[in-house]
Amino acid sequence: MGHKYCFFVLFLLFIVLSCSDRNNYLIKQDGFTLVVDTSPEAQAIKKYETYFKTQFDSNRTVGASLAIIYKGKVAFLKCYGVKTVGTSDSIDEHTVFRLASVSKGFAGILACILEQNGNIKLSDRVDKYLPNFRLKDTLDSHILTIENLLSHTTGLVPHAYDDLIEGGVSFSTILGELPQVEISDTPGKLYSYQNVIFSLVDTIFYLQTGKKYSTLIERKIFKPLHMRDASVGADYTLFRHNVAMPHIWDGSRNVTLMPNKGYYNLLPAAGVNASIIDMCKWMIALMGYKEDVINKSIRKKINTPLIETPLKRSYTRSWGKVDKKQYSLGWRIYTYKGRKIIYHGGYVTGYKAEIAFCPKEEVGIIFLENSPDELASKSVPEFFNIWFNRK
Repeated sequence: MGHKYCFFVLFLLFIVLSCSDRNNYLIKQDGFTLVVDTSPEAQAIKKYETYFKTQFDSNRTVGASLAIIYKGKVAFLKCYGVKTVGTSDSIDEHTVFRLASVSKGFAGILACILEQNGNIKLSDRVDKYLPNFRLKDTLDSHILTIENLLSHTTGLVPHAYDDLIEGGVSFSTILGELPQVEISDTPGKLYSYQNVIFSLVDTIFYLQTGKKYSTLIERKIFKPLHMRDASVGADYTLFRHNVAMPHIWDGSRNVTLMPNKGYYNLLPAAGVNASIIDMCKWMIALMGYKEDVINKSIRKKINTPLIETPLKRSYTRSWGKVDKKQYSLGWRIYTYKGRKIIYHGGYVTGYKAEIAFCPKEEVGIIFLENSPDELASKSVPEFFNIWFNRK
């Protein structure tokens, strides 16, 4: 009887898998129960998987990791390509990528956690913690708040001293140059993307807690969420073995680069490294399924826009029409096809990261790549196009 039952289950599995491949359905297995998931959601994911694989194969992408989260669970996770071009060393779910500016979302959440712990207030003026801090305009120096730092509303001209960051100049040295930066408007009035002054929260957090930024992230986010591959700073990517190496296209082929420390001098702005499995855990928490780490009050702050962001059309060209483009605390907020999408992208030489989720529909996508190309800019908007058009 037992042998006959096992044979029946195997036969059923064969039939179901054959049908699923032909009809682009997904399979779920629960004990001995096999179910063909013909829901619109499952078919949308399968359609996107097919799209992504085709794009990956037709682009010059070296390696990538992709995951989709739906209602607090990993609905899809797959790794593509290799860590280093010309090898067979495949990307896996624990392969670490640099997140670049996707790191800013961690800074925003950490700030909210520290506020709830009583260490800071987002509405506090920066000079409460740094009495000698000065900008070019003395008045602006006195009204600048932590919230202004995290929402890119400091009033400074955009991308101040990014060239020094890329050159590896220390944060303390660059900070001393801030009084020379031109001011476009009063803090809180104008969106102006920054990396240097955004990272001033590192110093404030240290003064209020006595702990380094990397320690705070580890204790408040990585450990509680069991993000075991995640880290902050340069050492991890430089010395651990399971790392996606950075690549650039030289006009005829992908060339492997040695990891560099550019932008690791600004940890809140661009210092986090993580694997795709780490990022799945991060997104599940962001979507409300780890209330003990990121509670409803924090999520509300992150999902609430603080400033309009009149981005150039080229920045959102792969999205098409975005009804609203706004920014909160380390996160972009797009209103797209009638839904709010919480999003951020990140780029440093040789790496591209994308993360986005729709709170209303409880769905999100994570994309990590070690050879930036057109796939990076298309990956997120195309997913939401397919998802929102499911029937």
